[in-house]
Amino acid sequence: MNKVFLIGRLTKDPELRYTSSNIATASFSIAVNRNFANQNGEREADFINIVVWRKQAENIKNYLSKGSQVAIDGRIQTRTYDAQDGSKRYVTEVVADNVQFLDTRGGSNNGGGSTVSGPTPYDFDQAPAMSTPTTDVSSDPFADFGSSIEISDDELPF
Repeated sequence: MNKVFLIGRLTKDPELRYTSSNIATASFSIAVNRNFANQNGEREADFINIVVWRKQAENIKNYLSKGSQVAIDGRIQTRTYDAQDGSKRYVTEVVADNVQFLDTRGGSNNGGGSTVSGPTPYDFDQAPAMSTPTTDVSSDPFADFGSSIEISDDELPF
């Protein structure tokens, strides 16, 4: 089984790219604190590279920035490539299946005084509020559906 769960803060703004077939991919790294202190009593962090694909990649670019806190679940992937000098390079990264925004852009607790309202994770499944039609629910919602239909229990097939 290959499953990873991480909580950390972005170390830099995400980079968004598109493949030749126009699929979005974002890459960034997060700092994840270790559970223990070193010999000097200081807490250290690991810096982990993350890759995200498709719509989630575009959302990350639009709504996260350096210092944003995220929770990630995904899998570890190792890949290789040939460097310009001819040597073989190995890259280990986390391919994220889900990225949960734990705070919004400017809302991280890093001493900044300004906060910018951003989306919640539930905002991406809905259309923007400006394009959503409104309905007056104080009136009868079935008023325009014509006459009523009476069905008795005797007419049901079961």
